[in-house]
Amino acid sequence: MDREKITNLVNEAIKENPELFLIELKFLPDNKIYVEVDGDHGIPLQECIRISRGVEHNLDREEEDFSLEVTSPDVSHPLKVNRQYIKNINRILQVKLKNTTTIEGTLTEVLNDDITLEWKAREPKPIGKGKITVAKKATIPFADIIEAKVKIIF
Repeated sequence: MDREKITNLVNEAIKENPELFLIELKFLPDNKIYVEVDGDHGIPLQECIRISRGVEHNLDREEEDFSLEVTSPDVSHPLKVNRQYIKNINRILQVKLKNTTTIEGTLTEVLNDDITLEWKAREPKPIGKGKITVAKKATIPFADIIEAKVKIIF
């Protein structure tokens, strides 16, 4: 299987719509090609079909049999690329860090090397009994993130 040709076909199909971006392209055993694509405002099923046809029609099944899966990201899967973070600004993320802590907060900013989360926490009053609500903010480098998922609230 010509991986370079398939990679080029996938990239060409995605470039036709500037809102789309590639999350993952995997070549699995038994000539299975897995393509995960997202869009800045989601990805309609028609776009997955278009990308699949763009790749499939340029490959010869007589030469080498293969299976092709073009899919959108599952909401339960972690974020993988920078554009996914940008797409989810102002949504609540649950972020697991390398130091084994987990932070849950609203994604407010995405830069090249880090993200910013904001949340509210209840803390003891500095003087006296009781607790007060305090606004918290953390800038987290991508290098420190093990996994980040969008928290779905019903």
